[in-house]
Order: sequence, then structure tokens, then C-alpha cells
Amino acid sequence: MSEADYTALIKFCEEMLEKHGDNYLGVGWTKDPRYAALRYQIMLEVIRPAGAPIELLDFGCGASHLYEYIISRGIPNIKYSGLDLSPKMLELSRRKHPEVTYYHLDLLDGEADLPSFDYVIMNGIFTYKGPLSYQSMLDYWQRLLVRVFDFVRVGLAFNVMSKYVDWERADLFHLPLDVMAELVTKRLSRHFVLRHDYGLWEYTVYVYREPAGA
Repeated sequence: MSEADYTALIKFCEEMLEKHGDNYLGVGWTKDPRYAALRYQIMLEVIRPAGAPIELLDFGCGASHLYEYIISRGIPNIKYSGLDLSPKMLELSRRKHPEVTYYHLDLLDGEADLPSFDYVIMNGIFTYKGPLSYQSMLDYWQRLLVRVFDFVRVGLAFNVMSKYVDWERADLFHLPLDVMAELVTKRLSRHFVLRHDYGLWEYTVYVYREPAGA
């Protein structure tokens, strides 16, 4: 993916924020605000039971709505950090939540680096492709997912649009299950969970370094 392509995706996010403000529409979601909350719930279910607080990175944190969901639900033992490529999104998040550590960097830049986290959540990073071709978005998904997994100690969650829909939108990234599974098992881990059960036109994948109960 070229620098121009990155700019197009960031521009879309910032246009939504400017148009709709600090809400679910402003971070690119549509339909019903309950769907956004459902996604946060599903994403956080990647977390396995643990006796100690876990460190979580919200990759593509936007306006930090996942963090606000965690706070509003009183979910304990999560040390939250955020990362985004949009300066406007990060400015908003830092203004609202000065106590949070935020990162502004591109992991596909060979010099970029991060600390490791127990879990990384990538909610909405791979659902919208905009003007990109399917192949360009596929290449981006593959490269970024492999790179991000380098910083994961326990598990990673990401979502994409399903192929099992009534119709496909040209600006969304509908990823076949077999293509997803081949990349995940060959480049990340064979320990993964597919969530296609929560009623939206997408699916979420949990990828773990170790099998359950290990």
C-alpha cells in the first residue's frame, strides 16, 4: 500500500469525524449505535481469564470509544493504550483521556517500533477499503496483520466483512473465510477462533499464540 493510499484512508476517517463529531458515526460506523457497542463487546471477548491486569492496545483507536466502553461497563484489570495514524483522532483522544498512553506511528514503516501487549484489538481497520482495489486491501491486511502480531503476547482480534451477505458493497472489504484462514495459520498461529455469530454482516477472528488452557 502506497503513502497515497494511507492518506486516502486517514482522510476518510477525519472527514467522518468532522461531519458527525465524537460519536459512532464520526468513526465511520453506520446504522445503529448498538452495533458499535456490540463490536466492542465481541472484540473484548478475545481476552482469556487471567489473574492479573492485562495490557491492551487499541490499534486504530480513533476517538477512544472502546476505552469509554470499558469504563462505562466497569470492566476491570485492563491497562488500555491507543494507536492511530490520524493526528485529529489522536488530538481528540488525548484531550479527553490524558491519562492514557497513545502512539502515533506506522508499523509498516521499517523503523517504527512498539512495546509488546498481551492483546491487540483491530476493530474496523479492515472493514472499509474505500477506493482501493480488493488486491491492494488484501495486501495491506496481510502485511499489517503479520507485523502487528509481532507485538502480541497472548491474542489478537480483528474484523472484516463477510462474504455471506445479501449483497456486497464495493467500498467494503469482504474477505473469504478460506483466504483468512490460510494467512492466519501459515503466518500467525493455528490457534484461532472465528466469530460469525453476532448478527452483523462481518466476522471477527481471535488469534492466539497458545491453545486454550495452555
